Amino acid sequence: MPKKQYAMVIDLHKCVGCAACDISCKAENNVPESFAWSNHMLETRGTFPDTRFRYIPTLCNHCTNAPCVANCPTTAMHKTEDGLTMHDADKCIGCRACQLACPYNVIYFNEDLPHRRMREDEEAAIPGCTSTGPEVAEKGETPIPVYNPGREETHPGLRPKGIVEKCTFCDHRLARGELPACVEACPADARIFGDRNDPDSPAAKALKKHASRVLRPEKGTRPNVEYIRDY
Repeated sequence: MPKKQYAMVIDLHKCVGCAACDISCKAENNVPESFAWSNHMLETRGTFPDTRFRYIPTLCNHCTNAPCVANCPTTAMHKTEDGLTMHDADKCIGCRACQLACPYNVIYFNEDLPHRRMREDEEAAIPGCTSTGPEVAEKGETPIPVYNPGREETHPGLRPKGIVEKCTFCDHRLARGELPACVEACPADARIFGDRNDPDSPAAKALKKHASRVLRPEKGTRPNVEYIRDY
């Protein structure tokens, strides 16, 4: 067992389904518009009028037994000392073995240049008044109009064409002693983050207090994203 194992506990009783986690993740990590490092599943059960609706936030589970790591032929997908499942863009050959191995469908492949629509936008929303995407990027000296340079501290700010990408638990923020963006943005405090091996961490305390469950337990991946309670 690693000395530290970062984990996220999602309290479904508190989650209001606002998707602030999804939006904050995209902004923090410069995620392409067709990708969703932070995502959600919607479930409707029963027959009207006796129906039940569930909103289940999802993201990379940073599995202890990560099949993406086990199946990567170049060690581009690897585990860190903190228990994170990370991806080295320089080692990635774009074979997508990790994507095929992931039971949770949370790994994305860049088939095209990221944010192409923003880069090639040549029509101002209001001609003669607003700027185009490339004009904004040029003035801001950034690759795309809306860009967070903080992402570059530990990982490529924009992942290039031909490789995979996924949630990193905002490792660049963790390195600064900050919480992942999705945790900080949640207005209901439904996301609880910390070192599950530290009994004094919020995540460890939540897992001790409540019975938890994981997605697809039959896969034996030992996810480090766990869910407590329900709506």
